[in-house]
Amino acid sequence: MTSELERTDVVIVGAGFTGLSAALEMKQAGVGFLLLEARDRVGGRVEARHNGLGERIDSGGQFLCQDMPEVMALAKARGKTFVETYVEGDFITHPSMPARDAKQTYHGAMAIRERMNGIEPDDPSIEGMSVAAWLERQHDPIDAKRAFRSMIEGLWCLAMDKVPLWHLIDNDRRITNEVPELQYSLRETMQSLAEDLAGDLGDLVRLGEAVMRVEHGPQGVRVVTGNSVIEARQVLVALPPATAVKLDFAPALPARLARALGVWESGAVIKVLVRYPRPFWREQGLSGMVMWRDLPGLFACDASKDAKHAALVVFIGGPLALRWRALDAAALRAEVTSRLQAALGPDAGDAIDFSSRDWIEDRWSGGAYSDLIVDATAKDAERTILAGAPSVHFAASELSPSFPGYVEGAIVAGRIAARKIVLQLQSPIATSASGS
Repeated sequence: MTSELERTDVVIVGAGFTGLSAALEMKQAGVGFLLLEARDRVGGRVEARHNGLGERIDSGGQFLCQDMPEVMALAKARGKTFVETYVEGDFITHPSMPARDAKQTYHGAMAIRERMNGIEPDDPSIEGMSVAAWLERQHDPIDAKRAFRSMIEGLWCLAMDKVPLWHLIDNDRRITNEVPELQYSLRETMQSLAEDLAGDLGDLVRLGEAVMRVEHGPQGVRVVTGNSVIEARQVLVALPPATAVKLDFAPALPARLARALGVWESGAVIKVLVRYPRPFWREQGLSGMVMWRDLPGLFACDASKDAKHAALVVFIGGPLALRWRALDAAALRAEVTSRLQAALGPDAGDAIDFSSRDWIEDRWSGGAYSDLIVDATAKDAERTILAGAPSVHFAASELSPSFPGYVEGAIVAGRIAARKIVLQLQSPIATSASGS
């Protein structure tokens, strides 16, 4: 049963960092809005949960670095404590190889990535080519190519044969950090930052409000949830493309726009935090960073908040995540533990807590850090989505001009979309049409 009709200027769908950033921008501009979130929390792909020890841990997006100015500025302004990721000591590649060879392999993989990014996305010689097909043509050592594959499938969480080469180049060029993206995490969790932003919005954020239908036309929109009906002048859909396409639009979106939303696929990732009584790897002169050459998409690094809270975070991405999600909790723990022991020694079996979060097919945000275009012909998809339709706008980290797929990108995308909407609402034509 729906409540009485409400009215506002803008309805924002989705309270991840995109929606939160857009809402704060609109609040500053004096524009009326409501921010609707299907989950019982804000943050989207950023999330915190309690592990078996009662500690609040990042089970979603976590890391940031000094080359991400917007999220860094927000975290500093909110008084967050930066925990620098421990990187002293040796980086392990498994199966093991001599340190010199490991270094050479890493640099070889990075050289492949740089060569890839030197290609223009619209170069006719790569028309219709997948990342996998392009890699097959490269004449690099096999170990470097395997390391490159592990890097790509770990970061973008999709099989390389699904991803068009032009799209990965275009995407990767926007990720411009020169320091490691794992430089910092927040002691209070990244989720706490999302909660701080939501706190500034008060009751303009509504949790547990899943949008069922968006009715739209030149005169405005009507957004229907299970609890309410809201009329507005504009709607901003601040959801990843593969989630946004599942919304019920009435009438149906223009065919070109619907197709542009439909060419994206969510990757697959399982995130694991393994807590230990002490950071044993540091005692062995190791950084805790491990890349498995025989299991593309598997990666671990030190995620200790301090020496008393020793932890490794393990990312399982891409096709490997799809295989391992079939395991029950005990089998997944055994699989991950055995891999850590093989790489770091028997002490890796002495965990005091093992917490995993399977993001695959997450109902409200898809399965990984980001959606990717999987149709090689869809070169206009981003532009088409950003153009939207009358009264209907879209924003997502995936569509950001900087750091797509990251919290940084979400913040930038939300602010850009909000400024565009504010300008439209404040234009003489829009003001006249609304009778203001």
